Amino acid sequence: MASLGNRMIRAAKLDVSLYEEVEADTGATGQAMLVVVLSSLAAGIGIGNGGLIVLLLGAVAALLAWYIWAFLTYFIGTRFLPEAETEADVGQLLRTIGFASSPGLLRILGVIPGVFDSFTQIVFLGCAIWMLVAMIIAVRQALDYRSTGRAIIVCLIGWVIQVVILGLVMMLLGNGPQP
Repeated sequence: MASLGNRMIRAAKLDVSLYEEVEADTGATGQAMLVVVLSSLAAGIGIGNGGLIVLLLGAVAALLAWYIWAFLTYFIGTRFLPEAETEADVGQLLRTIGFASSPGLLRILGVIPGVFDSFTQIVFLGCAIWMLVAMIIAVRQALDYRSTGRAIIVCLIGWVIQVVILGLVMMLLGNGPQP
């Protein structure tokens, strides 16, 4: 099994061959899960408010969101928008999408006081864009798409559905916008 650190660096470098590698490596699911947890912890530390409970809840929420995102992407990509070569399972998407979270580790830099008043926001925005690009590559590779545009559409549809689900859950829990 390849080293986790090496794989994370390659994922952050947007190395297409890394996404193919983890797609095929059924033993890499645990590594992908660890990347998601580490990225979530980095975000929690980078924000700097909360405590251990908040960090742990954030990690659990990140794992849940990762699984939902992988399932949605699988379903949309294989049922509604497949290409002729599309052949995938949820595990392949869990692994590739998990490693697409690698750039999120840099969110820990949000704790560093910067020259800008909103240094943390800049770090988080940069990481979000980087992770989105990695996600599109991950989806393209896992779903065996030739078209990057199709991967973008699958990610966009999945994102909208996930935001709606999250909004409904937040409303049910009393933490979201009230009608």
